Amino acid sequence: MSIQKAIVLGATGTVGKELIEKLIENENFTEIISLGVKPCGLTSPKLTEHIIDLSTPEIWKDAVQGDVLFSTWGTFVEQAKTKDEQYTVDYSYQYKVAEVAAQNGVTAYVLVSSAGADINSNAFYKKIKGRLDKAVQRLPFEYINILRPGKLYGNRNETILSERIKLSMLRRLNKIGLLKQFRPIKEKIVAKAMIHAARKYHSTIYTLDEVYQLAK
Repeated sequence: MSIQKAIVLGATGTVGKELIEKLIENENFTEIISLGVKPCGLTSPKLTEHIIDLSTPEIWKDAVQGDVLFSTWGTFVEQAKTKDEQYTVDYSYQYKVAEVAAQNGVTAYVLVSSAGADINSNAFYKKIKGRLDKAVQRLPFEYINILRPGKLYGNRNETILSERIKLSMLRRLNKIGLLKQFRPIKEKIVAKAMIHAARKYHSTIYTLDEVYQLAK
């Protein structure tokens, strides 16, 4: 099977925008559908953008047509303001788009999750990610690939102080050999790994180390 049409959820985010750029350059993808709440700022004859309200799937569900759905959607609690809002963004909206894609016959699904994602985690964010990972694996895609990278760094759109502090602390700990399983990763590596995962034609959950290997 040759994947030709990609759907991207979250094209204005750190990984999403990088992914769109790489898909535009990639000859294996002849059409790209972007689903987002605002324009991603990129243009290409291959790219069609749908600016949507994720709470109204009855309006946008027919746009979710293609060969592979790439889901890069996500937020911080500082952006969402409350845990309920973060849950809506990171779980409810992402799951609904995946569910619609599966119903529409999309073959493959590639999801950016998080290192340490675990439905039984005490950390709220990792618990949400773990729950989403479990839920989407029950959807009737032919291939489901879940990437669990660490914190992202690079040309980030966000300027949240708490996230910059966390990244700085994590790098310092990594230098002395601690928390390597959660080390930061550049968005370019994650985007490249997502495209490679979509071309594997099997279902896998990739750990942080495996994401690095997949991107090569």
